[in-house]
Amino acid sequence: MFFTPFTILILAAFGLSLWASFRVKGTFKKYDQVPTSSGMSGAEAARRMLDANGLSHIPVYHVPGNLTDHYNPLTKSVHLSDPVYFGNSIAALSVACHEVGHAIQHKVSYPMLVARHRIFPAVNFSSGIAPLLLIGGFLFKIQGLLMLGIILFSVAVLFQVITLPVEFNASSRAKGIMVKLGFIRNNEERGASRVLGAAALTYVAAALMSVLQLAEYLWIFNNQNED
Repeated sequence: MFFTPFTILILAAFGLSLWASFRVKGTFKKYDQVPTSSGMSGAEAARRMLDANGLSHIPVYHVPGNLTDHYNPLTKSVHLSDPVYFGNSIAALSVACHEVGHAIQHKVSYPMLVARHRIFPAVNFSSGIAPLLLIGGFLFKIQGLLMLGIILFSVAVLFQVITLPVEFNASSRAKGIMVKLGFIRNNEERGASRVLGAAALTYVAAALMSVLQLAEYLWIFNNQNED
């Protein structure tokens, strides 16, 4: 019952997710050793990028850890990890400016970001109850329970799919502004693209795995109906 035509694809997507995670860490480590010609830190770059886009009211905070960087839409604040906040490398500036890219999206009400914010409460609810409904539906072959679990799980899948354009757009904004403001120059652009691209791949892998899982659940549901 649990081995389906999608199982191998899901395992492959899981493998891609692991590889993407190792790649983003490896790429960040590589370009964290390459200082930018501008010499500014990630915190300085984030501050200048925010100010240049009319977001001087948004603070830039330091948070402990590695790759814990994020933009908080509730408090409207940018949070940068140790190597990003203090570092002056291509990796540090790329990550810092990517997070500011989300702040700019928030300011201009980027449609996909707005959509992600709106469904977030539903995702919080569905992600907690969907697994229980799916397990119950599978074990006891209760079609209504299984379908409800699939519907709730699809909300989480939708959230991950919407996240893709949000992340790609933030990276695109970051790179464009980094070049425009002179944070990076010439061959440094290639390094920034690799850092941002590696990070985006993790979201692609996660979304792919979720879509395949949803397809597997639907396949099982249809098969149970035919039994």
